[in-house]
Amino acid sequence: MQKNDTAIIEITDIGVNGEGIGRLDGYTLFVKDAVIGDQVEVKVMKAKKNYGYAKLMQILTPSIYREEPRCRYARQCGGCQIQEMSYERQLQFKEEKVRGNLERIGGFDRALIDRVMEPVVGMEEPFGYRNKAQFPFGTSKDGKPVTGFYAGRTHDIIANTDCALGVPENQKILEIILKYMEKNNVPSYDEKTGLGLIRHALIRYGFTTKEIMVCLVINGTELPNASELVESLKTLPGMTSISVSANTRRTNVIMGEDYRVLWGQGFITDYIGEIKYQISPLSFYQVNPVQTEKLYSLALEYADLKGDETVWDLYCGIGTISLFLAQKAGQVYGVEIVPQAIRDAKRNAQINGIENASFYVGKAEEVLPDYYERYEKEHGEKAHADVIVVDPPRKGCDEKLLETITAMEPEKIVYVSCDPATLARDLKMLCGKGYELRRVRAVDQFPMTVHVETVVLLSHKSPDSVINVKVEFGEGDDKISLDAIAERAKKYQPKPKITYKMIQEYVEKKYGFKVHTAYIAEVKKALGLTMYDAPNATEELKQPRKHPPKEKAEAIMEALKHFEVI
Repeated sequence: MQKNDTAIIEITDIGVNGEGIGRLDGYTLFVKDAVIGDQVEVKVMKAKKNYGYAKLMQILTPSIYREEPRCRYARQCGGCQIQEMSYERQLQFKEEKVRGNLERIGGFDRALIDRVMEPVVGMEEPFGYRNKAQFPFGTSKDGKPVTGFYAGRTHDIIANTDCALGVPENQKILEIILKYMEKNNVPSYDEKTGLGLIRHALIRYGFTTKEIMVCLVINGTELPNASELVESLKTLPGMTSISVSANTRRTNVIMGEDYRVLWGQGFITDYIGEIKYQISPLSFYQVNPVQTEKLYSLALEYADLKGDETVWDLYCGIGTISLFLAQKAGQVYGVEIVPQAIRDAKRNAQINGIENASFYVGKAEEVLPDYYERYEKEHGEKAHADVIVVDPPRKGCDEKLLETITAMEPEKIVYVSCDPATLARDLKMLCGKGYELRRVRAVDQFPMTVHVETVVLLSHKSPDSVINVKVEFGEGDDKISLDAIAERAKKYQPKPKITYKMIQEYVEKKYGFKVHTAYIAEVKKALGLTMYDAPNATEELKQPRKHPPKEKAEAIMEALKHFEVI
């Protein structure tokens, strides 16, 4: 086909950016605003050898899945790519997207996919789910400040203060900011010139606590007459934190490197399940708390923790999954490249009273391999983890990281993915190194968009074959005595693994106070006992700190005697 050609096609699929996909004589056309099942007339705007991009001219026969969008800017705005498709069909599309990637990219057999795939997890109310929104500011043709969202693939602002995916509080906040800007002649930032002051407004909302945060990103250091804006914003119910973040760089990065509190505190709090989190303007925190709880509950269910396992959580962010896992695990180690996120993770563990979760700053693909190599050199044996959880960015996991994970031979790997294509690629590698798919489930974290999260459980492959051996038990020649077996079992029965968590629980129950893992490590070190089961404790011993108080040291000694460690 050539540019400006017209055609009539049926839309049979959706592309990665939400475009409808149709075909004519083997030639593929991508059509914005078309829905699966539409019969449409299109005009080719850009033609390649085997595919092209076409403009929707008219819908000849609407799809049975086509619906009137809730937002009147749905087609213009780049936020909701598939709002005109029924929610039931969106869920089906997302499940098919995961299945298709597993088959095409992962190379998994369709029968296996049918066996391990579980029904997609959708929302009862797929609107108003976002607890975070970042609104860019600009200037209208008549010179007034405006805010909204960028039109698809552009930086042209579609003026709209009432996003259908956000909470109602957003509109009230934005109107207060716009009114303040007009009254005080505060200009919006202009990307082309680098002039102007207000770049973005970051708004966070706690679905459980109802706390509100507003952070204005400014091209400077000061807001003129900031007290007037603060006085207006703090009248809103739930307002908890008002701050500014200076970003004077000519960049598409929204936030500055730091922020300054104008009123209230520098964070809001919210819950996922029973875990409480402090969220600052710079914190990464899942934007859909309703689905996040379902997502993390699935990860916890797949891990199937019994209470004494060692778990690594890679790409842990502010510890959201780590702290969920710590409720059931013996010890959790989280790794994240962003220092601020690790500071948040440690604080979140502290405010929840969780002492069996430790966090390390660094790239997961560097921290875990380095730990694995050091451990083998120091202890003469391979490092081991019972469960490893990964929640990587869209690019997926680094190959070296995947190699280290399989070398550590965890019983289970739980993979939480935000991109089914890179997920399928990584699963192919993991399954080529001794693991197999057990469970797969898509979670609709972002209704009205093409994005989907997926939770996967992998475990060691079952043996390919078995050998049957006939054994006769009893007394006499060529028979095995059951009494002899029982005696040998008693003699060689291994002692159960004594975890730091068990020692902590024993001390708290008997003496009424808590002891830190580093205190336990120091007592064990003084007794000449190994500490390889708690690398966080041994790492903390490298830092200057006080020795445990006498009463706590004695309590730890008593616990070690109780569990027959000494």
